Amino acid sequence: MGNLCFQFSLIMFFMLCLVVCPSLCQSNFTLDGLALLAFKSSVRDPYNHLKNWSNSSSFCSWFGVTCDSKSERVTILSLSEMGLEGTLPSQIGNLSFLINLELQSNNFHGKLPKELLHLHKLEKLNLSYNNFSGEILTWIGSLFMLKHLSLANNTFGGIIPPSIFNMSKLETLDLMSNSINGPIPFDIGRLQHLKFLRISRNILSGNIPPTISNLSSLEHISLSLNFLEGHIPKEMNKLTKLKNMFMGMNKLSGQVPSIGNLIMLENLYLASNNLQGDIPNEISNLTNLNSIDLSGNQLSGHIPRGIGKFTWLQELFLDNNNFEGNISNEIISLANLEIMSLSVNQLSGPIPRGIESLTMLQQLYLDSNNLEGMPRRISYFEILDATQRFDETNLLGRGSFGSVFKGKLSSGMIVAVKIFNFDSEALSRSFEVECDVVRNLRHRNLVKIISSCSNVDFKCLIMEFIPNGSLEKWLYSDNYHLDFLQRLNIMINVAFALEYLHQDLSIPIVHCDLKPSNILLDDNMVAHVSDFGIAKFLDRGKSKTHTETISTIGYIAPEYGFAGIVSTKADVYSYGIILMEVFTRKKPTEDMFINGLSLKTWISKSMPDALIQVMDSSLLQANEQHVGSILTTTSAVFELALNCCSDFPTERCNMSDIVASLNKIKDLYYAKKSNLNKY
Repeated sequence: MGNLCFQFSLIMFFMLCLVVCPSLCQSNFTLDGLALLAFKSSVRDPYNHLKNWSNSSSFCSWFGVTCDSKSERVTILSLSEMGLEGTLPSQIGNLSFLINLELQSNNFHGKLPKELLHLHKLEKLNLSYNNFSGEILTWIGSLFMLKHLSLANNTFGGIIPPSIFNMSKLETLDLMSNSINGPIPFDIGRLQHLKFLRISRNILSGNIPPTISNLSSLEHISLSLNFLEGHIPKEMNKLTKLKNMFMGMNKLSGQVPSIGNLIMLENLYLASNNLQGDIPNEISNLTNLNSIDLSGNQLSGHIPRGIGKFTWLQELFLDNNNFEGNISNEIISLANLEIMSLSVNQLSGPIPRGIESLTMLQQLYLDSNNLEGMPRRISYFEILDATQRFDETNLLGRGSFGSVFKGKLSSGMIVAVKIFNFDSEALSRSFEVECDVVRNLRHRNLVKIISSCSNVDFKCLIMEFIPNGSLEKWLYSDNYHLDFLQRLNIMINVAFALEYLHQDLSIPIVHCDLKPSNILLDDNMVAHVSDFGIAKFLDRGKSKTHTETISTIGYIAPEYGFAGIVSTKADVYSYGIILMEVFTRKKPTEDMFINGLSLKTWISKSMPDALIQVMDSSLLQANEQHVGSILTTTSAVFELALNCCSDFPTERCNMSDIVASLNKIKDLYYAKKSNLNKY
């Protein structure tokens, strides 16, 4: 009823314009302002982001709206991750000066209005992660200026309209996770400026057209999880700028093509197809490769010579094929290798000597071959011996999940063994969650999982031992001290870890329980994030999910605590609290924080002139000659932390921005310190 009243008021306002001031009806406010008000009337805004969208102010000052300063016409409408629900009104086509339309990660539904074709200046259209439906209509080809088109993670059906290939300026085409069918059009080769092509997770069929090799600017291609068939076009070796190629889960057949010219390739994923024959020796030319996944095919022959040239390789998946012969001794040259899976082949002979020298190797799978000297699994009894049957002298700590012990395996490796209690179903689930989460995580700032042991009565994780203990210990124990730069570097390490979890994985992971006790420091005081017992996957393109599991009081984001809404921005909030804690040496649960005063408001009130009252005094005492530089850089740290802790998730920065900001703060610290040393 309220929506009908609002629409009626719009009509009355427009009629009043016609009677009282006809010239106003031709003004830019009428064209763009009314279009935006029509947009507002067609959506539900549960978080009240559009509260200042009213006739009482200029639409150029409205939230999410950017105008050209000269024409005062709307050029950008950016409302991503706002929780908006509804349909797009036809009036949106009246925003004829629009350059960027960004509505991703909301709950829009229905078909796209054909009036979008009037947005002739549009360069970026991002409607991904919504529930739009219907076919991608041919009118979209009228957007000749478009450079970035993302319709991923909706329910669009039908074929890829040929008119898309009229958009000669297109650099990004992302149609992932829809229900698009039919073949990949032959005309795809016309997109000469295309850099990013992702059409995975659809129901495409037919062959990959050879014209795809005409995309000379292409850096990333993903066609996986479709029903494509036939051979991979040999002409693809012309794609010399390609960095990422994903073609898993199709019905591609034939041999692996000569791909030696793809010298920029970083990731090669051709898993779960029907590829046969040898791996071409030219693959050794791809020295920039980080990941190779050719698993689940019918490849045969030997693992190619020259594999030792992949000095940057981190992942090697050749399992479930028909490879034979020995494992080349060149394997031990792969100093950065973290995962190697060669299981379910016909490999024979000894495992290369020196494989234990691969210090980065976390997961090694060689089973179902005929190899000699197969490494044995870590057994329950070895874990008992390693921890001296869980002697209290080896106890590192206890938590709600159970206990962590220090142990020594028969190989001599010192490890930490996390033993799970099973007093409740929730604790049992915590073990399963942590196993699922950490199984494929590989980052220098995350605690590495070496193995696990699970039976009816006993479940544990065997982890790398981090000798210097937790950040909490270093902050609050009298016998330990962290200087300013150590604290800043630790928080940069943690930011790197969260950036990896949030933005570098195909399925983002939210830690959900970030706090100083879950940040461990090694011999070099490098930070490693641990404890993923209540972590959440943001699966199926979702930017958030819900949970009934509550994390630690003091570090929990408002939307998480009140409504159980979990997103990467919840981790950002926790990170901001820790950032404040590290430089004040005050826990968010200190007794002083009562009657509306919190760690956040305490710091906010001190900005910018009273920082010395909230900073950890030991930082200033230890650096009396550099007080000015420390105060300046700490002010920047607190400003960043307050942004991280905004009450509204959409107002918080992401981890990539945080990493960039912290590195600038570090540069600022060095610059200030250098200037002071001159005098």
